[in-house]
Amino acid sequence: MTQTQALDPVSLTEHIETRFHARHREQLPRLVELAGKVEAVHAAAPEAPHGLAAALRQLLGELEVHMRKEELILFPAMRRGGMPGIEHPISVMRADHDDHVIELARIRELAGGLVLPVGACGTWTALYAGLAEFLDDFEEHLRIENDTLFPMFER
Repeated sequence: MTQTQALDPVSLTEHIETRFHARHREQLPRLVELAGKVEAVHAAAPEAPHGLAAALRQLLGELEVHMRKEELILFPAMRRGGMPGIEHPISVMRADHDDHVIELARIRELAGGLVLPVGACGTWTALYAGLAEFLDDFEEHLRIENDTLFPMFER
């Protein structure tokens, strides 16, 4: 994405949908699956990420609702140049983002800061690698919306 495209709401919303929304829909179900396996196999290990699968499952559900609202309501309005009162749905999305940041911190905590224990199995290693990638992607996604896209429509 070029700097010029970043200033165009049509290109920017399309980029968010194809780069981030689609990617999160690929990442999260796999991470839920991996976390469930690690928790089951290593249930007796104190350093296991107990509760991580449930936290990821919850984020997946909340994020799907959030992304759908953007894709079906907010982004189409932005692509048409905005609408009266667009600040309200943007404020709702910003509030969701604030909630997501809290959830991401909880996920990092459940995953022990993504520090693998000595001798971690391949599944655990894949989980934390995938989780690190997801967290980086999601944080970039939030930054683009909060710092670039939303201000284009806020008065």
